[in-house]
Amino acid sequence: MDLKLHSSLTQVLAIEDTSQVGHARRIAQRLAEQLAFDATDSGRVALVVTELASNILKHASNGELHLRALPGAVAGLEVIAIDRGQGFDLHDCMADGFSTRGTQGIGLGSILRQAQVFDVHTDNRGTVLLTRFYPRLASVKDLRLGVSQHSLHNDPACGDAWEVAIQGRQLSILMIDGLGHGPDAEEAAKAGAFAFNRDPFGDPGLLLDDIHREMHGTRGGAVAVAQFDAAQDQLRFIGIGNIGATLIGEEKTRGLASHPGIVGLQYRKIPAVGYPQCAGQLLIMYSDGLQSRWNLRDYPGLMYRHPAIIAAVLHRDYCRGRDDVTVLVTALETLDD
Repeated sequence: MDLKLHSSLTQVLAIEDTSQVGHARRIAQRLAEQLAFDATDSGRVALVVTELASNILKHASNGELHLRALPGAVAGLEVIAIDRGQGFDLHDCMADGFSTRGTQGIGLGSILRQAQVFDVHTDNRGTVLLTRFYPRLASVKDLRLGVSQHSLHNDPACGDAWEVAIQGRQLSILMIDGLGHGPDAEEAAKAGAFAFNRDPFGDPGLLLDDIHREMHGTRGGAVAVAQFDAAQDQLRFIGIGNIGATLIGEEKTRGLASHPGIVGLQYRKIPAVGYPQCAGQLLIMYSDGLQSRWNLRDYPGLMYRHPAIIAAVLHRDYCRGRDDVTVLVTALETLDD
């Protein structure tokens, strides 16, 4: 699999009253049509979005739907329902016709059949439910990557940027947090992303130098590059500034250290650090719009859910609300041979 993925803001639809259910349905259906879904596939999206939004109102009184286009050889659509309700009995709700509060009762089992990708995490903090849709006739392997990216106050300009490149069994990830927020921060982040995309699998130290030169003249920012080689079962990481990064395995959690400095202005050159035996682990990277004092093990079972669920839970519970925020989660064992 060879693929390049680029920054894109998560579209957030508030679900706080019944009038917003129809609005959410129309927005999601329109996005599906823009992604070349036919009438039947767009109808699947509309049906599920209606049920998800209705469930939020009935079970949690309010929440959000997060929408994101999924780029690739075949474009897809991701819809995540998020609330802070008391959770629910997942086994009961999987049955068609089950409804505690007067929704259509099509059941999560039916939603599972409508969407090609389905996953859910629910506890007393709330529920996050993931659906991903692709055209019915397309043969698509789901990429176990989750991203939640939001600008401060829904500004169209975002000072955070992320990039993902996959080439065979190699994965390279960039995250940038331009200083501050708004258009000037976005300019800095875009300059760094441009340099990364010229050679995403180059030596991390040299790649950081290239990013530094490209960001010179902008306000600069924090930058981190993570490269995973599945054949060697090793991750290499280099970071300057306040990009957080964590490796989470069955037995232990490893924080990946960044160093002081501002890329584009001044920093001390450092070598990339190698982390062996990473296959089967989660890599989580995040800008400082997310609090750093979280522990995935405080959420029983969450580390086994889809990375998109994990990114959404962390954003829901630990967003500072004072800056742009990006959370990227990927499972390192999923690269093809």
